[in-house]
Amino acid sequence: MEITEEQYQQVAHLFPVPRGNVNLSNLQVLNAVLYLAEPGCRKSGYCRSIGRFWHWTAPVSKCIRTLPGRRKKGPQALGKSHGGRNTKVHGLAADDRTALAVALSPGQAHDGVEGRKLLTLRGPPEQPAYLLMARAYEGNVTRQLAADLGYWPVAPPRRQRKVKWDYDKELYRQRNAVERLFGRLKRFRRIFTRYDQLDFMYLGFVLLACIFELLHRPL
Repeated sequence: MEITEEQYQQVAHLFPVPRGNVNLSNLQVLNAVLYLAEPGCRKSGYCRSIGRFWHWTAPVSKCIRTLPGRRKKGPQALGKSHGGRNTKVHGLAADDRTALAVALSPGQAHDGVEGRKLLTLRGPPEQPAYLLMARAYEGNVTRQLAADLGYWPVAPPRRQRKVKWDYDKELYRQRNAVERLFGRLKRFRRIFTRYDQLDFMYLGFVLLACIFELLHRPL
């Protein structure tokens, strides 16, 4: 599992130009970190690769199991839910290969809060578009924000709602594209099982996996 030179050139402009006496190119660093992400290795001989990756990611609802370890200083989206101590990864995607925005939250946090953050981060669409949302994001505030930005929210109402609304069930089935995207990301063990204590490092691995899937999207 690696990124080719041709694929890297599509995103090369997004990475800082290496300075000083460096032995590894950015592409070599990306592939070294991918090597760590896929099997979930904690350590590797590519120490300088991780160092550069750290500098790239430093501050700048799916549940992911976490491993115990020492606490480090910095934000850690960790919390207890019915599944134990975990982190939620929230995603806004265009299709099953294209993640538009991702965010983290503790396992017990309400999904709607992070959903609104993602919508605000993404901003209005270039033209009105359907927004297919899981039931966890169907809150009034979230649906209103989506409508204000120019989306047509499509989400099933919660079962406990007294007043329910109709929605296009056939259209809503396309939301499984997000499920397929998360399924692909879970091929990377370092995402499925969180080893990194700090949010920015863990999120960096998530974003790297998203880049990998985008670059390997069929033409």
